[in-house]
Order: sequence, then C-alpha cells, then structure tokens
Amino acid sequence: MYAVFKRELFSLLNSLMAYITIGVFLLASGLLLWFFPDTSILEYGYAELTGFFNLAPFLFMFLIPAITMRSFAEERREGTYVLLATRPLTDWQIILAKYLACFVLVLFALIPTLIYYYSVFKLGLPEGNIDTGAVIGSYIGLLLLGSSFVAVGIFASAVTKNQVIAFAIAVFICFIVYNGFDAMSKIFALQYLESMLIGLSVNEHYQSISRGVLDTRDLIYFITFILVFLAVTRQVIGGRKW
Repeated sequence: MYAVFKRELFSLLNSLMAYITIGVFLLASGLLLWFFPDTSILEYGYAELTGFFNLAPFLFMFLIPAITMRSFAEERREGTYVLLATRPLTDWQIILAKYLACFVLVLFALIPTLIYYYSVFKLGLPEGNIDTGAVIGSYIGLLLLGSSFVAVGIFASAVTKNQVIAFAIAVFICFIVYNGFDAMSKIFALQYLESMLIGLSVNEHYQSISRGVLDTRDLIYFITFILVFLAVTRQVIGGRKW
C-alpha cells in the first residue's frame, strides 16, 4: 500500500496540473481575502478569518475534483490499472493509497494559508487580537471538509475513464452535499423534512466545527460520509473487476 501511496503522491507532485490548481486556489483565496472590497479583511475591519473559511469550501469544490479526477480515470484510460489490480493488493489498499495521496496534496495547499492567520495576528489592534481557538476549529473543519470532498472525487474518478467527466461529476456532488440539502430544506413541500435535510448537509456540520467546538456528532458525520463514498468506490471497482 505504501508503494502505491508513494507512487500516486509523486505522480501528483510531478503533474503540472496539481501546481496550477494549487496556485489558482492560493491566488483566488488571496485576492478574495485581501484585495476585493466586498470580501477584504482590510475593508471588514475585524481581526478574524471568517471570510476565508466561508469562501474556502467553494474553492475546494473545484480544487479537489481537479486533483482527484485522474486517480482512477487516467489509469483506466491508459490501461495501467490492470497491472495495479494484479498486484498482491486489496481494493481497499488501492483506494486508501490514492485517497491519502490526494488528501496530502490538499494539505499542502492549505499550509501556505497559515500566512493569513499570521498576518491578521500581527495586524490586529492590539497585536494578537484574534480568536485562535476559532481559527484552529475552522482549520479542522476545513480538513474534514477537504477529506470528504476527496472521497467524493475518488468515487467520481472510479466511475468513468474521462477525467473531465470525473471532474464534472465530483463538482456536482460536492455542490449538492454542501449546499443542496440546505436549499431543499427551504422548499415549501419539503419543509416538514427540514431538520433531517439540514442534518444531512455538509455545510451544517462544517459551520458547527468552525465555531471552535468539536462535537462528536460532527466528527461521526464526516467519518461516516467518507466511509460511505469509499465503500461505494470499492463496490464500483470490485464489480468492474469481477
């Protein structure tokens, strides 16, 4: 499994697409956070990173599918997955190796954003006037959100050989699970299901963790979400191999 993980990670790091995607993510978040008047911290006037953590999930909807779209789709298109499947590895080991490699790349994309926290920490009046606990909670929430989107992206890549289609499927599913349930809960005919639909929304649990309070229900939700999509991926791959 480690060999597949290392190969997948080095493959991503050697890909120009990964650097372009991460660069676009950092550029977009930087512009939105510091330069655009409607979302700029400097215009907002408060020492907090709420704007970044509200915008990051929407950037993740495009960043993560762009990273994961090649996981299985490229291997199937080039025929190299047959060689991988014949090695003494279980389907779970292959899936987890690819999942962890993509998650590490997402982690690499997030590390440079710590400069935002340092900048706000220094710019605050007085210096250090920022809720560090809320920032830590928000980063934990963002990591859980990113890991969930990676699971969605791995699944989307497993169902098709076309990377563009895998990207589109992943973006669509990520949008639905993040915003779709909230929107459906506001439909008049579904208002009696409002509490259940909101409970299924990724956004609801992400916002809960971003307040700086780690609730076991939110952790269980994200772990279950990830396992469900990885299990479905396992069924897709296993069924195809059979």
